[in-house]
Amino acid sequence: MEQRIVAKPLTSQAFAPFGDVIEVEGSPDRLINAGLCGRFHDRARLDFGDGRAGISVFDAQARAWPLRVDLVERHPEGSQAFMPISGARMIVVVARDESGKPMDYQAFVSQPGQVVNLLRGTWHGVLAPLGERGQFAVLDRIGEGANLEEYMLDPPLWVEPGDGA
Repeated sequence: MEQRIVAKPLTSQAFAPFGDVIEVEGSPDRLINAGLCGRFHDRARLDFGDGRAGISVFDAQARAWPLRVDLVERHPEGSQAFMPISGARMIVVVARDESGKPMDYQAFVSQPGQVVNLLRGTWHGVLAPLGERGQFAVLDRIGEGANLEEYMLDPPLWVEPGDGA
């Protein structure tokens, strides 16, 4: 049976079970550079098994509403942060794990200036910049061994825009 979900705005509180929303919000934790720069300190739960942290650049094709999701994936050996270089918003589809299978899908829409850090082992859809091609710096685990599990959805999941999305 076809499943549809509605995307909601990306907020730190709603996204917390799946990862972190990194953004400039409120007052900085401290001022640096002779008071000319605010530091918002330690905003993501980075977590890597063996290997090391690395930064790659992804160039992803634009996606549109409704978003068809037929594949989700997870990375059991490390967290994964998506940092928009081009300013593109993105649709972020996540799910909780139940005995090795994704369940209870949720979708969020980022705003310019928001970075998403997915916790280690979080089921998520593929990178989906909304309405325009997007380039992203991606901070994730670099190392030997398998760090990708994929799960095909049949029938696919459809994500529709909600209020504020």
